[in-house]
Amino acid sequence: MFETNDYPGGKIHNLESAGYRFDTGPSLFTMPHFVDELFELFDDNPADYFRYKKKETICNYFWEDGTRFTVNADRTTFIKEATETFDVEEIALQKYLTNSQKKYDATAHIFLEKSLHKVRSYMSMATLKSLIKSAGLGINNTLHQENTLHFKDAKLVQLFDRYATYNGSTPYQTPGIMSMIPHLEMHYGTFLPEGGMKSISQSLYDYAVMKGVEFNFKEPVQKIKHKSGRAEGVITAKGVYDSDIVVSNADVFTSYQNLLKDSVQPIKILEQERSSSALIFYWGVNRTFPELDLHNILFSENYKEEFKHLFETKDLIDDPTVYINITSKSDSSDAPKGGENWFVMINAPGNFGQDWDVLIKKARTHIQQKINRVLGINIATHIVTEEILDPGTIESKTSSHRGSLYGSSSNSKFSAFLRHPNFTSRLKGLYFCGGSVHPGGGIPLCLLSAKIVSDLIK
Repeated sequence: MFETNDYPGGKIHNLESAGYRFDTGPSLFTMPHFVDELFELFDDNPADYFRYKKKETICNYFWEDGTRFTVNADRTTFIKEATETFDVEEIALQKYLTNSQKKYDATAHIFLEKSLHKVRSYMSMATLKSLIKSAGLGINNTLHQENTLHFKDAKLVQLFDRYATYNGSTPYQTPGIMSMIPHLEMHYGTFLPEGGMKSISQSLYDYAVMKGVEFNFKEPVQKIKHKSGRAEGVITAKGVYDSDIVVSNADVFTSYQNLLKDSVQPIKILEQERSSSALIFYWGVNRTFPELDLHNILFSENYKEEFKHLFETKDLIDDPTVYINITSKSDSSDAPKGGENWFVMINAPGNFGQDWDVLIKKARTHIQQKINRVLGINIATHIVTEEILDPGTIESKTSSHRGSLYGSSSNSKFSAFLRHPNFTSRLKGLYFCGGSVHPGGGIPLCLLSAKIVSDLIK
């Protein structure tokens, strides 16, 4: 295996500053059984190599008018408390969550677990049943339209609209079938790995080494060798490595532009709209906030305008939705005593050459003003250390085209079919996995993409 960085994991990494530890990449961990499966393949107990704990609180939500709501991991408790906070009846929430599960159950085996680009994937009774049910999956509505059909409370609609950001899209364009995402979080739960998110990749790396996998760090691939329609290996600055099978985990745009320059380019796929990126401030703060938990959201007052800025004007709104992740809530070693490690993120447009120094300065001010208004504090007086990650840096550090977090966006009902497949018919023996290809971004889907590739190779 060849890796440009001097560590495994790609976007999953961490940093330390003034005694604070921060996860620098993904902060949400769901469906841990996909990680466990990799250890179980060798009949080993996953807990001997990788441990995590389930959170009782999924997320805390805050609005400018003082409304606060905690999503409890227990479905019955969530429904009961939601009816007390929002203008909604239990039956409406029950119906929505049941539909969310039905959508997942009807489509997961084809949209998430198999290649959409192989005829054999459609030759099953399960797939036929899914197609029969397709009229009720919400693919002709946007996620926002789907949510407004179920709820009249604008705050509750906004809460469920937010799930579009889980694949870097806008709820005003991504199809209503994405309302299956709440099921993944509310049914399977949210988790925190011991040692932080980095332990996901680190434990798999350590296990792979134990099983004989060889890793070549700080040795970026310069070219994928191919001849007569077949991949033959890779070329790096240190040598030529022959192989009958090549799997690229790099961003598919980068794979073609840098590693397959002399191959036919899938222009339409590479020109697809990219997902949103992120602007992240890592703040070490010198006090604790009991009203906050691991995951916290401070909502924008104008959600639709926020997404218009992200995908149309490629700018940052003055009142962004602010996500605050604090792992020291569960692991006190992540911050000095009496302090907390704040991972503060807003959704950002891709890197289109904007002046990020100007945008960062502007965003810092607006984010702090939002936090001050909602929590009734002066957060700037409590920040003792700061690190920053912006779309331009994400692009340069991870080779993700335009700094996108999830490859192409899902702002169309055909987006699942337009993602690059996990193989290419132009070059036998060449496969693709990771967040920029089928089935999509995020830790669970990245693992599923690797599983699909494994099945294709077999």
